[in-house]
Amino acid sequence: MASQDWVDKDFYKILGVAKDASDADIKKAYRKLAREHHPDTNSGNTASEKKFKDISEAYSVLSDPDERQQYDAIRAMGGGARFAPGGAGGGNGGFEDMFGGLFTGNTGRHAGGFNPSAGGIPPEFADLFGGGFGQTGFQRAPSKGADRTASTSISFSGAIRGTTIGLREPSGEVIDVRVPAGIKDGQKIRVRGKGQPGPAGNGDLVVTVSVKRHEFYTRDGDNLRIHVPVTFPEAALGADIEVPTIDGEKVRVRVPAGTPSGRTLRVKGKGVKTSKATGDLLVTIDVAVPKNLNKEAEAAVKAFAEATAGADVREGLAAKARL
Repeated sequence: MASQDWVDKDFYKILGVAKDASDADIKKAYRKLAREHHPDTNSGNTASEKKFKDISEAYSVLSDPDERQQYDAIRAMGGGARFAPGGAGGGNGGFEDMFGGLFTGNTGRHAGGFNPSAGGIPPEFADLFGGGFGQTGFQRAPSKGADRTASTSISFSGAIRGTTIGLREPSGEVIDVRVPAGIKDGQKIRVRGKGQPGPAGNGDLVVTVSVKRHEFYTRDGDNLRIHVPVTFPEAALGADIEVPTIDGEKVRVRVPAGTPSGRTLRVKGKGVKTSKATGDLLVTIDVAVPKNLNKEAEAAVKAFAEATAGADVREGLAAKARL
């Protein structure tokens, strides 16, 4: 492209994006406009054909970091003015001399399959029209069959450890679906080639997995939450207690002296294990209050009450309650 063209054309305006638009914004704008103005959907419309070439040209420059930087520099220095080929004295100090070193030869983007002046679109946007590209321009290609959907419910244990389920077709065929360890409630699994048939092959089967609740464990991301009761002496004086884990083992957890009910302690690496991460076990302490006391225990509690009679655990509560 001639450098004079870069001064004359506002590629940002052509794509309808801001000058500080991200690569994702530029790609999104191009995808929308290419779908709207592609010759395959606007046969005989010369205005759309010209628009398509303009947006393809704009995308070819703005999607390439080096070319975009050069384009921005030329636009900033040229200011949109038109430069003559030569200087005032017939010399060679014109626009082309100033920036000629930037445009020697072909760029890597335009030397290959994507030539915006030829009315094509980049290969990464082939999905816009479900086809591929040949030397003579756009060609439609056969598409795969449609995807199918299904749903299934698995146990909490199956979600944690991973499992395999069988989905039975109306024909009697059973499709085995492998559920990876650590799958979350509502997550989807894609089974390749088990969808509707099509000219380019079968679509996929998309299975939504529902995970049943567990009476003890509650999942929180990759962490697991449990509630563990402790006695009042254990909470007041501190203690080492054992808690179960999903591995079937028990781990020792230190309850610090003075731990209140509702405090959560963290056990590293004892949560949900996935291919990407391992969560923690979050242990919430519940101080258990005995329902029935024998005479010795009742006497001990009364003695404790007398020994701590000066402490007011509800001090300042009224002030907090004011509106």
